[in-house]
Amino acid sequence: MNIRNFPSPILTPATKATEGHDEDISEEDILNRNIVDKSLWKQIRSVAFQLFERGTKVAEEQGLILVDTKYEFGIYEGELTLIDEVHTSDSSRYFYLDGYEERQKNREPQRQLSKEFLREWLMEHDFQGKDGQSLPDLPDQFRWSIYQRYSELFETLSGTTFEPKIIRNISSDLDQAFKQYV
Repeated sequence: MNIRNFPSPILTPATKATEGHDEDISEEDILNRNIVDKSLWKQIRSVAFQLFERGTKVAEEQGLILVDTKYEFGIYEGELTLIDEVHTSDSSRYFYLDGYEERQKNREPQRQLSKEFLREWLMEHDFQGKDGQSLPDLPDQFRWSIYQRYSELFETLSGTTFEPKIIRNISSDLDQAFKQYV
């Protein structure tokens, strides 16, 4: 396989804005603005690259290419903590390995598993998430296609069947679900 990777992954930091979307920020600005100290920044970089390496390996083993992703970090009880989702279709973009080279050679769009199709649908329906815009109604058929793509990614990455669970009491159900990871 002759996939043209960058010599090493590229880290493109962002920080939470007070409102709206995340703001891009350089590593230099992170340190100059004392958002985190140099030692913590080195740890964040190291963990992010380790996560990406692991995600890339798992994806490849399952016939996918982890193209890009985001990791969100915070400090909890004085420790660097990974927060939010990791390697999901909301936080990552995956291409199918099968046919990748051919599509690249022919300058064709890649088949992918991500939420990009949802973004494109929203933009086609004049929604970009700007102030004053209302989310368009998602037809049931489109909602079903979202479910199918998300479950496909889950099943492809995990090698198991996706079995949705009905949540009746979010607090107790989440507590029960997370007990296995504590």
